[in-house]
Amino acid sequence: MLGTAGVLGLPGQASALPQKAAYAYETTALSASSANLSSGMYSANGILISVNDGKVLMKKNINQKVYPASMTKMMTVLVALENIPDLQKKTTLPASMFAPLNKEGASMAGFLAGEKVKAIDLLYGSMLPSGADASMGLAYAVSGSEAAFVKKMNQKAKKLGMKHTNFANVTGLPDAAHYTTVKDMSILMRSALKNPTFRKLITTHRYTMSPTNSHPKGMTVRSTLSESAPTLNFKGGRILGGKTGYTRAAGLCLASLAVKDGREYILVTADADGNPWSKPYHILDALKVYPKIRK
Repeated sequence: MLGTAGVLGLPGQASALPQKAAYAYETTALSASSANLSSGMYSANGILISVNDGKVLMKKNINQKVYPASMTKMMTVLVALENIPDLQKKTTLPASMFAPLNKEGASMAGFLAGEKVKAIDLLYGSMLPSGADASMGLAYAVSGSEAAFVKKMNQKAKKLGMKHTNFANVTGLPDAAHYTTVKDMSILMRSALKNPTFRKLITTHRYTMSPTNSHPKGMTVRSTLSESAPTLNFKGGRILGGKTGYTRAAGLCLASLAVKDGREYILVTADADGNPWSKPYHILDALKVYPKIRK
């Protein structure tokens, strides 16, 4: 009897070993698949997830602290969308915000001091050309100051379960207290894509803004992703859109959305060598990883 019990197990325990075995198999399978997907990546950090169910398909240092650079603006845009009920409402951009941004060498959309800009145009200006002026304009439109807006960003991060993230500004400019992980960025992007306006913003590659007092003919802005990419197509699919980022501390970063064989995926990478004037190693990583996905 003892021998039989040893083989069959006690009532309620029969499934214990199969469950553990299945878990071990899944872990091993993911490890092998992840290694294949991440092989040859330039980026030190990366995570690939399925948009539909959030399943992790590839992971490379996903919980390691990184600097998000301009990927930050995904949170800036999402918080603004959730706090601006009328996207046609205009905001006057204060002159005081421009000098610090120019001093830091921040990327700009091209707005001017005293310009009266619609919220929707600030959103496009923040997302496509990665304009720090547009991001600051959104902060002033919502909260009256960058500091007050950043509090909302951190509240949102906490609500989403971004456990290893802290925002110190709305632009992604270097700050020791401004950090995240690629896993947290993937959580942010997957949640943000549920907002139809955010999805439209991040998948738009060219946009012409409404006329303003400073730009009577409007301005046309283009996505830093499509402007830098050798191509957005790959075997079996296409990169639909994304948000690039770069600082010396962060390296080249990219949060992208792609479709492969009819399914959508998110890839977030950080800390690739290079700069905005070198080869786009962050985009080359995406073009290398997405085609390897298997159903």
